[in-house]
Amino acid sequence: MSSMTYSAPLKLGPSLMKNRIVMGPLTRSRAVPTNVPNDAMLEYYVQRAKGGAGLIISEGALITQQGTEWENAPGIWGQQHIDGWKKITEAVHREGAVMFCQLWHVGRLSHPDAPEQKASGNPVYGPSAIAARGYPGIVARGYPEKFRFLPGKPGYVTPTAIEDPTDLVELFRQGAINAKAAGSDGVHGGYGYLIHQFLDSTSNKRTDSYGGSIENRARFGLEALAAVVDVWGSERVAIKLTPAAGGNDIGMPLKETLETFTHFIQQADKLNLAYICLLRYMELFDVKTDGTWRGAAHDVLSSAALLISGDLSPEEGASLIASGQIDAAIFGRPWICQPDVGTRIAYGIALESKIDMKHIYLQQLDGSDVVDEVIRRGYTDYPAAAYT
Repeated sequence: MSSMTYSAPLKLGPSLMKNRIVMGPLTRSRAVPTNVPNDAMLEYYVQRAKGGAGLIISEGALITQQGTEWENAPGIWGQQHIDGWKKITEAVHREGAVMFCQLWHVGRLSHPDAPEQKASGNPVYGPSAIAARGYPGIVARGYPEKFRFLPGKPGYVTPTAIEDPTDLVELFRQGAINAKAAGSDGVHGGYGYLIHQFLDSTSNKRTDSYGGSIENRARFGLEALAAVVDVWGSERVAIKLTPAAGGNDIGMPLKETLETFTHFIQQADKLNLAYICLLRYMELFDVKTDGTWRGAAHDVLSSAALLISGDLSPEEGASLIASGQIDAAIFGRPWICQPDVGTRIAYGIALESKIDMKHIYLQQLDGSDVVDEVIRRGYTDYPAAAYT
């Protein structure tokens, strides 16, 4: 049933997805030596476009030269980034896939000693001067620590409260302009970062028009979406939300979570977005803080969702599409360890789950040059399946 269900094309605004299989955003830290998309990234995305992705959502592309938890994350703030991404989008299009650029500002989750943060000359920003606590549970499950490129095990810092949020809205607007110049088919806003930090009452304690009530906490994200829609027009802008929360020290009580996200989604719907992606609760991304799990597990499908992600199996995704609950299924981690998820699903081949955890992100090389072989290890060297 799954291959037939996924094979139906899907209209995404003016774009046409050849199937209903989506490659979710996956930060891989390969934009060496700094933050400009390179040939290894080009190879990686082309492999997955060939491998049956109807829509590829890029890894987070930083909208400003502020650091991130992950060194060597690509940017979208300058001409070099535009040129690098343009090579990728053009190649992905030649393989028949649609590609959205994920606009990224990590907010309080950066570190002042991160190279790009230092180079920017700016402090770590957040909605309020409240530090995130600890690392997500994925560290205990084998993933590297967030600031692994810094000596020791530094934690998050107290951010500087953003004085005028409209300045940051304009960064999203410019990021959207740059993504358009880079040949993307649309833009996608990620979860858990600056927009979500404004939305969540545990990270936003502002007393101005961007904090306090649900309407005020939703204001920044909705203004950023409106600015990006102003650039792209309707049906080319999307956002990913995580009502179940958990990671990145985000999470409110269930009642407040439901009320907050219901309001945000209702208002976002008025912008006629391409899609809203909801991430389900995943224990992998949850973390215990002060003895309590941060996540608020519940059925996110009760919200109006177009796409859904979060440990979907091909069978479950097909069932949700067939029942009309979602229009397409997003697969994330399976695309890491196999470049042909879409083709495997079409042929009924079981998906692999053996991720090379040591090389999931580019590791430090003790000062030596980052050679091509190292960049591609655990990145572009996973083989496609043999089809008969």
